[in-house]
Amino acid sequence: MLSFKLLRSAILFLSLSVSLSSCFSRYIISAKEVRRHYADKKVKPKEIFIKNDTLSLSLASMGPDTLPMLLLIHGAPGSLWGYMNLMDDEDLQKHFHIVSVDRVGYGKSRLKKRRYVTSIETQANALLPVLSLNKSDQKVIILGRSYGAPIAARLTSLAPDKVKELIMVSPVIDPETERFFWFSKWGRMSFVQLFLPAAFNAATAEKYSHAAELRKMLPVWEQLSVPTTVIQGGNDWIADPTNIDFAKKHIKSKRAQYIFLYNAGHMITFSHASMIKEMLLKSRLFQDKITALEPKGEGMERE
Repeated sequence: MLSFKLLRSAILFLSLSVSLSSCFSRYIISAKEVRRHYADKKVKPKEIFIKNDTLSLSLASMGPDTLPMLLLIHGAPGSLWGYMNLMDDEDLQKHFHIVSVDRVGYGKSRLKKRRYVTSIETQANALLPVLSLNKSDQKVIILGRSYGAPIAARLTSLAPDKVKELIMVSPVIDPETERFFWFSKWGRMSFVQLFLPAAFNAATAEKYSHAAELRKMLPVWEQLSVPTTVIQGGNDWIADPTNIDFAKKHIKSKRAQYIFLYNAGHMITFSHASMIKEMLLKSRLFQDKITALEPKGEGMERE
């Protein structure tokens, strides 16, 4: 009887692990998939490592460093390759030095003796050396998605003199609306974690610290002085749509704007890539009209 219970438990845990992996497989791209993706492309990213005694950062770079830098920060789980659609865009390549980075705890990016890094402050500080790769005469545009959005904001607040614009897409920034799912608690079990991708385990560690970390961010929002854009989808199942209301309440800068896409989900950098591309290329973050609207049937509100 005992053996049967153990076997049943093992099967349950394995099935759960497979289910958890499948839930977020679209956010994790394997090295094999990356090689296959770029096998026939003329323009391929250059992989860069920033290393010192305590830090190792993995980055992918597109274009000469004399062009203005566009820094892309992923969510949780995720990786630098989650922005391949923007990195591969020929028009963006002509105008930007595109840099996508693995946050510490993801991919090959590590802090010495730290398996996971749940601190937003530490994550942002770890990214500061990336800004030194900007060799242009213009400031950096920082785009952060999902859990990467508050990290992008903290990074901006640490080096406001080096940042031209901050863009937060599908941001998870309100500590009172942190969403937990049926599988969240199972992902914390050490036995289950043995069968999960490292990125998923890092994301789970971040999730259970995130609300507390976001409360530490409350003073930061009022200090933001660079032009800031918040883009939120109305059908986002990961970031509560009311995150945009939190942003409106706490970001005091008059140089902030908010875009609400009623029918968009979480992956706006894919579903509305043309809109984001036009914003970047034409520097229309603070103009009255963006012509590349969302797919037919979707509405957009701008403030």
